[in-house]
Amino acid sequence: MASVQFTDVQARPTEFLDCTSLTLDEFQQLVPPFEAAFQAPMAAWRLDGKPRTARQFRVDKNCPLPTPEDRLFFLLTSLKTSSLQVVQGRLFGMGQSKAHQWIHVLLPGLLAALRTFGDAPARSLAALAQRLGVTESEAATVITPLAEEPAPMAAAPAATSASPLVPMTGRSGASSAPKTLLNRPTVRAARQRTTPSTMSCSCMPCFSSSF
Repeated sequence: MASVQFTDVQARPTEFLDCTSLTLDEFQQLVPPFEAAFQAPMAAWRLDGKPRTARQFRVDKNCPLPTPEDRLFFLLTSLKTSSLQVVQGRLFGMGQSKAHQWIHVLLPGLLAALRTFGDAPARSLAALAQRLGVTESEAATVITPLAEEPAPMAAAPAATSASPLVPMTGRSGASSAPKTLLNRPTVRAARQRTTPSTMSCSCMPCFSSSF
């Protein structure tokens, strides 16, 4: 299975930045602490989360992420693009279940590496204020609040000629319109009665027989 690798994009700075949100220099600085944080738990645990009882972790020839750079690149592109695990796995030559394992094993290593540079996400407003060297009220001004959920609509707006799709943007609800079964005998008869007499079956198909 063909796959994307770090070496495929490292020579294209703009594409690399688009995929990872990091420049190549920033990426290379992150690799050593990231790999150290990844290797430490792998001495006691397997990739599937079970305790390691046999040989130590080592990269074999079939490993889809053979180098530290490949592992970090895999994780950063997953976080940047928010792709489905099945898509991320396909891009990097593995199945969905294996992509799931790699993502969850590598995430703690990335967080630990970011902490070594003081760049881990702040978990509270107080921690953010301390990092920025400002008061909590000042730190609150740089946080983008989550958008509030719009209040429920009492009724869908009336349709206008200028905005024919407006009613479609309202909240879905149970329809009060009576449901018509198209192959009832009365419906077929009504269609036959409303067919213009000037239309000949030789030049237009008879639709009533298809219901």
